Amino acid sequence: VQLQASGGGLVQVGDSLRLSCAASAYYAVGWFRQAPGKEREFVAAIGWSPDDTFYLDSVKGRFTIPRDNAKNTVYLQMNSLKSEDTANYLCAASRTPPTRPQGEYEYAYWGQGTLVTVSS
Repeated sequence: VQLQASGGGLVQVGDSLRLSCAASAYYAVGWFRQAPGKEREFVAAIGWSPDDTFYLDSVKGRFTIPRDNAKNTVYLQMNSLKSEDTANYLCAASRTPPTRPQGEYEYAYWGQGTLVTVSS
């Protein structure tokens, strides 16, 4: 499983941004982020079904995690961005259904991150 995250950039508070994670042969995909000086945290995850989604409380209602199985791509649509969303965003994948999608240990495959900077 090879993962490639893309789509990061510099945006303003309130803007939207869509990240992409190109992955093949996976069951579940998760997005995590790590801000400078902070630990990595779970952001969102999706299982095989498009309805099987999980979100960090602080991004609920602002972020969604749609997937396009035909393109082997999972997205992280981020709306109403806040300065505290600034971080390096990484996607991770699992070939089996995760018991706890929020856990980093559930994902055996990780891609390099893409940096998101939200400026006020």
